[in-house]
Amino acid sequence: MPRKLLLPYKSAFSHFRAPRGLHDSLAMNAARSGYRVFSANSTAASTELAKKITELQTMPGCCLSPSHIPACSLLGRRLGAELGKSVVYQETNGETRVEIKESVRGQDIFIIQTIPRDVNTAVMELLIMAYALKTSCARNIIGVIPYFPYSKQSKMRKRGSIVCKLLASMLAKAGLTHIITMDLHQKEIQGFFSFPVDNLRASPFLLQYIQEEIPDYRNAVIVAKSPGAAKRAQSYAERLRLGLAVIHGEAQCTEQDMDDGRHSPPMLKNATVHPGLELPLMMAKEKPPITVVGDVGGRIAIIVDDIIDDVESFVAAAEILKERGAYKIFVMATHGLLSADAPRLIEESSIDEVVVTNTVPHEVQKLQCPKIKTVDISLILSEAIRRIHNGESMAYLFRNITVDD
Repeated sequence: MPRKLLLPYKSAFSHFRAPRGLHDSLAMNAARSGYRVFSANSTAASTELAKKITELQTMPGCCLSPSHIPACSLLGRRLGAELGKSVVYQETNGETRVEIKESVRGQDIFIIQTIPRDVNTAVMELLIMAYALKTSCARNIIGVIPYFPYSKQSKMRKRGSIVCKLLASMLAKAGLTHIITMDLHQKEIQGFFSFPVDNLRASPFLLQYIQEEIPDYRNAVIVAKSPGAAKRAQSYAERLRLGLAVIHGEAQCTEQDMDDGRHSPPMLKNATVHPGLELPLMMAKEKPPITVVGDVGGRIAIIVDDIIDDVESFVAAAEILKERGAYKIFVMATHGLLSADAPRLIEESSIDEVVVTNTVPHEVQKLQCPKIKTVDISLILSEAIRRIHNGESMAYLFRNITVDD
């Protein structure tokens, strides 16, 4: 066709606009094609988050940030897909078996794996499903792991090992090409992986809970239960325009600080030393008594952290804050593992409310302790899946997120 005929043809349709509903329908159909979402959990309680991510359609009024309500309301129109057909179960001898019931050839596969109490079984389920999808010729295999297990074992402890790095290598070997997770215990864990890692943040949802569910939150102070958590607490305090308090010291030495006899070489009085080699003596580490840096008298104390598992330290911090005059105490954390007797200890403590997200299933713990409240973060995980599949930028999901958060 001659070039001069193309221009009038183009100009005749340059002002045509399809109905908005048609654009939305086409966009959703395009997003659904070429990818599938599977759940690697064998327990029904752990698949609840996967169902919310895939089936939830609209959530009016829910947003990532109070200042971006219109944009966030659009995030509610997401996925609307069914979970992929698969069977994950344990055989009588304890082995994990995974069967993929549909073709995944050439598709982007997202595996949603929440971590219940049986951590090792959940890890094996994830590894075996990833390997099964890899051998079924899936194009990309992306793991959606809201709480990354073994993240506390990311540093060398005496003669231990960095188990988190081992797990990262196992996931890569099994076939994973990308990971979506949330609030890693240490951001440096991302360096253990040989593929991209998107470390999302739950703080916007927790901040929104504070603003909407604590009526007099302006009279609150953000508390770090240890100096190591001060950066996270500072980030919360700055965004809420609140004061900051830090708890320093311990009532007694923790188990990891006790002398367990594993000195190398052993400390012997008559040990032979190389002539002329004089090393300075290491002074024993002794933690001071508990002190609270900051004023909490007559105010609400909000303790923030990333993981709440063994709650003894949180209960002790609540007692100290109560003695210093705090009249209400909240605990905000991303991952509510709440192991062992945590629900009973929380119920009997001075803590008024524990707020966690649904990155880890904890319905049983909520039945045991009414003080435990849940914030849903499936919205941001669903949007992350959609953006990764469509090759869109993830920057929006990190808007207004500080470095220390």
